[in-house]
Amino acid sequence: MKKQICLLLAAGSIWANSSVAASPDEVRIAYSGGSQVLMLAKADGSLDKALHTKVKWVQFASGADALSYFASNAIDIANFGSSPATAGIVRKLPVEIIGVAGVIASYERLIGKEGINTLSDIEGKRVAYPPNSTAQYALEAAITVNKLDRSKITLLPLRPADMVAAWKRGDIDAGYVWAPFAQALESSGGHQVFATKDLQKNGYLIYNNYVVRKAFAEQYPDAVTAFLRVHQEKVDAFKRDPEHAAAIVANEVGAPVTTAANTLGGLEYPTLAEQGTAAWLGNGTQTSDSGIGKALTKTAGFLADIGEIRKRDIPANWDSAIDSRYIRDAAAAPK
Repeated sequence: MKKQICLLLAAGSIWANSSVAASPDEVRIAYSGGSQVLMLAKADGSLDKALHTKVKWVQFASGADALSYFASNAIDIANFGSSPATAGIVRKLPVEIIGVAGVIASYERLIGKEGINTLSDIEGKRVAYPPNSTAQYALEAAITVNKLDRSKITLLPLRPADMVAAWKRGDIDAGYVWAPFAQALESSGGHQVFATKDLQKNGYLIYNNYVVRKAFAEQYPDAVTAFLRVHQEKVDAFKRDPEHAAAIVANEVGAPVTTAANTLGGLEYPTLAEQGTAAWLGNGTQTSDSGIGKALTKTAGFLADIGEIRKRDIPANWDSAIDSRYIRDAAAAPK
């Protein structure tokens, strides 16, 4: 009898240990300082509850910083732009795309000073952009599809905060950037000239994606699925009451409510179910031919053309760069 009890206790101990191993001690989520629906989960602690563990929020200034954090194993999941994510994948960072946080519409835009009313007006002008960002990608794409003479445009790589300072000094004539910096330029005499959504008709899909460390996803797949479900819950909450959501996010990031509302409304949000189809991440069988796969190919080509990556490093396919199983599991009814 004693032997049976000991065996039962041992089995219970093993079960308990395996149960603990199924949840990480901490999940490190990286986010930019801007407004995003995920901040609703930061504000109410719902992500901690869904993941059954503590969430450590790590703020970064640009996608390039997110790549550095991944390279040093300092974060597990991050929300940042498709352009730097593509660069990281081509450079063989052990990460993969697991979802689309939001398609960039008017969230990122070109702001010009007086006299710059159309895109062609930037010829002969000084235009700033954040390097290695979706804003740079959109600006370069806009120049290409509108057949502008790039040699006549002085392009200046500046971090967003430095761009605002340069604008106020009179060092630049226009800037392509995201909120809240776009609003800062607008409040200092600027106006919108062009928005990233204007490129959609030319076949450009530019977005913010959720990227995860592969080792983390393999060890804690349920945590990744739960994370994506929380994202959808917060998108739904924003759509139900945009004003209330904007007020919460504004308080969380220290921005005016109007800025938060402008930013949240400047993104388009494909649902989890939509993302598990060929139009987005694919259903697991046509990864490279999926919408995101094709976007990666196009983005990688652009990055190679500007010298950000080497063309020979671009992989033949994106099978190891996109993993749609988590988004498909998240879209299914919870077990």
